[in-house]
Amino acid sequence: MNVRELKRVYFVGIGGIGMSALARFFHEQGTVVSGYDRTQTELTKKLENEGISIHYTDNLTLIDKEAELVVYTPAIPKSHSELTWFRENNYPVFKRSDVLQWITERLFSITVAGTHGKTTISTMIAFLLRETDYGCNAFLGGVSVNYDSNYWSSQNQVAVIEADEYDRSFLKLFPDIAVLTAMDPDHLDIYGTVQELEKAFVQYTANIKHQGTLFVKHGLPKGLELKAPQLISYSLINEAADIFATNIVMHNGSYTFDIHSPFGNIEDLSLNIGGMHNVENALVAISVAQKLNIDSQKIKTALAQFHGVKRRFEYIVKNDRIVYIDDYAHHPAELSALISSAKKLFPKRRCVIAFQPHLFSRTRDFASEFAASLDMADEVLLLDIYPARELPIEGVTTNIIAEKMINSAHTLLSKEALLEYVRVAPLDLFITAGAGDIDKLINPIKEILETR
Repeated sequence: MNVRELKRVYFVGIGGIGMSALARFFHEQGTVVSGYDRTQTELTKKLENEGISIHYTDNLTLIDKEAELVVYTPAIPKSHSELTWFRENNYPVFKRSDVLQWITERLFSITVAGTHGKTTISTMIAFLLRETDYGCNAFLGGVSVNYDSNYWSSQNQVAVIEADEYDRSFLKLFPDIAVLTAMDPDHLDIYGTVQELEKAFVQYTANIKHQGTLFVKHGLPKGLELKAPQLISYSLINEAADIFATNIVMHNGSYTFDIHSPFGNIEDLSLNIGGMHNVENALVAISVAQKLNIDSQKIKTALAQFHGVKRRFEYIVKNDRIVYIDDYAHHPAELSALISSAKKLFPKRRCVIAFQPHLFSRTRDFASEFAASLDMADEVLLLDIYPARELPIEGVTTNIIAEKMINSAHTLLSKEALLEYVRVAPLDLFITAGAGDIDKLINPIKEILETR
């Protein structure tokens, strides 16, 4: 399908982070874009302000019956009446991943996959390419703090894409440059077993185009099975990798470091976002830019201006009295990296984290791992599970995490009780984490902390 010729496109689930990037793509090229989502969010408000029509009830009288293409997200229930109507009336109905494939087929594609880190790395790469005047079309799974957007375009026929493993959608992409960050168990509701998940990541690398390049985290499982014409490994400090950092210095929530890379070493780089894992993320982003022959000084200048991704180790409040960090972390490995980095950056502060588990199945599958990660904090506040696309599972509540925790300083709270806690508790390092709707509490918490 030639997406450039479409006049009207309708989205079922337009408020999703990946869906909204596609909506912006079509809207920018002059296509009439409209859609449905379950709830109004800051993201859907921005889409509406940009001129996109959105409604929030599953109502057949509000759909665009002149749509030439209907795009949906797998998170939409199969029983959704709008989606059912379009299918029964023989409209061209396709998943987001199909449309992304069509858009990028004729572009030089840089894709970033992995169970964590992909949003930050893809945003970093796209940011470096934009700020060094190389240019790219960015389709991201998070909102860039610098540009307040998850999509931007360029005349340069290059695309940077976050390749999502959920629903195996990333297997529809055929990259020129691929990044693989992690293969930790996740989405077992889709894959069933860890082995099947790993097979999918191996297949992702097999999709790399002839003469393409794979940047892979050093030491991943199935490493010998990963397929690429050129394979380059990276690691934070392991000198057995092709790319690694030295002389890492932390200072007030930021880092300086040197990169050792087969494309050339660069000294005294500055990264002004928190999290040691983000130094590792920066290494691969820098190396991709180097692979594209972008000047090292331009890369160095641009990196210092990178302000991160919303909800990825994002400083909401940062002053001498209180540091408040918000993060999308919803996997045990991500929580470990988040808490560890925060405590290393602010060692004299007491780390309190409020965590909202995401999905009943993920909570059930990784309850012990979540407990071990959260035990790293000084105090833990646990919210109810955010169900997202799932129905409740009998016996699965946040309490199954609490029961496995060694740290006795943990409490189960409602959202209302959490706000009350923030009003009265002594806090100097506070974190909110989770992929559900805990983000709706960020501004209220910020207001409380700034006015206490």
